[in-house]
Amino acid sequence: MIEGFFSAMIFVIKARVHQLIVESKISTQYFWSLKAINCFRNRYKIEYSVILAELEKFEMTRFVALIFPVVLFIPAVTQAQQDETYDYWQHQREMVRRGQHAVFMCNGLFTSNRSLEQLYEWELEFFENPIGDAKGGDYRVDTERKAVEIGAPGEVPVMRAVFREGIGCVILPPDQDLDDIERLPELTLPYPPGDPANIPWPDGDLISDNSLPANVDSNALQAASNWAFDRPSDEQQTVSLLVVYKGQIIHERYADGFDMTTRTRTWSTAKSIASTLIGMLVDAGRLDLDEPLGFEWLPESRSPENDPRNDITLRNVLNMSSGLETVDNSGLEYAIGSGLSYWAGASSVVGARSRALTHTPGTHWDYENYDTLLGVYAMKLALGGEREYAEFPRKALLDKLGMRNTLVSTDRFGDFVLSSQVYTNARDLARFGLLYLQNGVWNGEQLISEEWIDFVRTPAPATEEIGNMYGGQWWLVPDDRDDVPEDAYATNGNRGQYTIVVPTHDLVIVRRGLDYGRQGFDRWGLTREVIKAIN
Repeated sequence: MIEGFFSAMIFVIKARVHQLIVESKISTQYFWSLKAINCFRNRYKIEYSVILAELEKFEMTRFVALIFPVVLFIPAVTQAQQDETYDYWQHQREMVRRGQHAVFMCNGLFTSNRSLEQLYEWELEFFENPIGDAKGGDYRVDTERKAVEIGAPGEVPVMRAVFREGIGCVILPPDQDLDDIERLPELTLPYPPGDPANIPWPDGDLISDNSLPANVDSNALQAASNWAFDRPSDEQQTVSLLVVYKGQIIHERYADGFDMTTRTRTWSTAKSIASTLIGMLVDAGRLDLDEPLGFEWLPESRSPENDPRNDITLRNVLNMSSGLETVDNSGLEYAIGSGLSYWAGASSVVGARSRALTHTPGTHWDYENYDTLLGVYAMKLALGGEREYAEFPRKALLDKLGMRNTLVSTDRFGDFVLSSQVYTNARDLARFGLLYLQNGVWNGEQLISEEWIDFVRTPAPATEEIGNMYGGQWWLVPDDRDDVPEDAYATNGNRGQYTIVVPTHDLVIVRRGLDYGRQGFDRWGLTREVIKAIN
């Protein structure tokens, strides 16, 4: 009965707060002082970080009037209860925080070839509490070994990241140091012959004709570019914009300090690359969308043959509908979720296979890094040999498209972290988008089938109630958008990484960002503005 009462009160409070955000003015400080709400937040996992960000704009008067009767009533019920206020994962979070800094600094310096000043001005502005500044701090850069160390020995371990040839920076676990570098994977596969500067676009970077097609309005195109770069919020920072129409680059623009060679992190745009590689194996008959993954799940059941996770298929994980526990979306991504793989040296494969089943596979949509990594693990098993697996992204896809600026990172075990850890530039992503625009054909070779493209563009069944906005590791135009063609689809990565394909207008749009904060960039709005330039 009491549990039911609390649940009801939570609903009321959340509704009131939502109303206040829309209609009223309340203070962050006063909000935090209300023990009644603070009592509920851990017990019922109320996530109001976004609410708090909004509350900073408001004052408290009307909120007091609305919530005071509730606050008077609650103490009689809650007096006998303890608040769970201690963060038991604090040590983990600090370790992950250091590791995250190490990876970003390492990749920024040695993968992207940027300066510390540029990193602290752009990339590290994303972090809530950056460690040090460009002049120095609790970090050490080893330029000879291309490594970064964050922190000093103590309760929280020193975290280290090291650049490795062909894959970018790899995070070391707390019990390893720079003497362990040679145990880390690398990829020394030679690139195809020829200088990209002398190879015509799109296989290379040579562009001999910069004239616009007659049906492209240059003023409208520039207006779309300004729409992308001149954002009303400082939290949206566009660093590159590239528009390809009928295979031709018709617009290319970079922020100061960036150019066509600058690699930045794709974040979850990498998921669409993962899906493409997996699709190649499905096309070849080496994987099946609707067959169980066939993994040995962790922890191993006493009766592995009866493990309910055995019903999960490749289609389920690519649709983000595995039904597995939502570790990353329960507030623990940076404590016990995929953050341990990304920033602390844990195995991405072990983490992906270690979740419990909470929903029937295929029935519940939940965006999880680990679902993608399960698909990548299936790809690894299908390929068999370690060398074939390590060279597969390059040989099967990247080299054929001329994506020479793209590095697919691995964890320290050599497993691709294709849920987010790819470093590339705008032109390489435009080539990737062109492959889809051209129905999977490149230089006369069918690299991915039209059937696979149909799959990634088909809404995951579990998204029907939330707008049919997700397919097979690609994002789709949601049902409530009518200002862009419904056949458009896009990659989507944190901090504003988009590759947008619009078949009806023969368009590929690449927007790279270093956004931060709560205000997301409107990729479909950008698509709408660019289309205005095509007559």
